Amino acid sequence: MEATAQTNLPAGTGTARHLVKQDTDLHILSDWIAPGSRVLDLGCGRGLLLEHLLQERKAQVVGVDSDLQSVIGCVERGVPAYQGDILEVLNFYPAGSFDWVVCSRTVQELDQPWKVLERAMVVGKHVAVGFVNHGFWLNRWNMFRHGHRIRNEVYPDPWFKSRPSNPVEIGDFEDFCQTVGAKVTRRAFLAGDWRTPCSFCPKLLAGYAVYEFSRAD
Repeated sequence: MEATAQTNLPAGTGTARHLVKQDTDLHILSDWIAPGSRVLDLGCGRGLLLEHLLQERKAQVVGVDSDLQSVIGCVERGVPAYQGDILEVLNFYPAGSFDWVVCSRTVQELDQPWKVLERAMVVGKHVAVGFVNHGFWLNRWNMFRHGHRIRNEVYPDPWFKSRPSNPVEIGDFEDFCQTVGAKVTRRAFLAGDWRTPCSFCPKLLAGYAVYEFSRAD
């Protein structure tokens, strides 16, 4: 696999490092998405990515999130957003409605991720998915040594306070793309700092991954 991430994210520790991780997708996708593109963000949160694309790339943006407070945050930023079920919103749009459908750190929380991503390939010409690589070596080592998952700025809560999730690994996501016939056009693998490109053994050494793919036909 080829790592294609070229980011100019600021270095830092503590709070600064946490902000870098919040902005990872923003920097990568801002390079990938052409000015004026139509963008739908699935699980848009407070709309930080869409606000950036709207202001810096003059994109035509819309978000969807199940959380009302997140949607209110989008509206306060001037970002149009729906509150509702992601799959239902996707089914509302006809084929080719968007140039890009983005699923940033949302795929692990979807009830039916395959249905969402298959529909996203119909609604959007390009699909971008960013996720924490659960196969990262520190996660494996922590489970082996301590018998429980790691807790850090990405996973701050113990399991009993966490939202339901289905962690994603790079190998599993590659298998998914093959299974549904998705054509992967770009991959960005970043090391544990989510800043440094990771070109060697990303399944083990990459902390974060971003994919661009589309329907093979």
